[in-house]
Amino acid sequence: MSTRFITITCPACGESFEVAAPPLEELPAELDYDCEVCCRPMVIAVEGDEDGVWGEARGLDE
Repeated sequence: MSTRFITITCPACGESFEVAAPPLEELPAELDYDCEVCCRPMVIAVEGDEDGVWGEARGLDE
């Protein structure tokens, strides 16, 4: 099984970076994550199916 990556845009600084997605068996999932650019905390909601995996980030105050 290969690791799938999703591109996330930080809600605080607007920069994009890739994050390894959990396996399909564990989706939907929410990941606590710190931006790789500005280090601000966020929550990444990850969903997916056989056709792909996608995610969206939100700040802790959203």
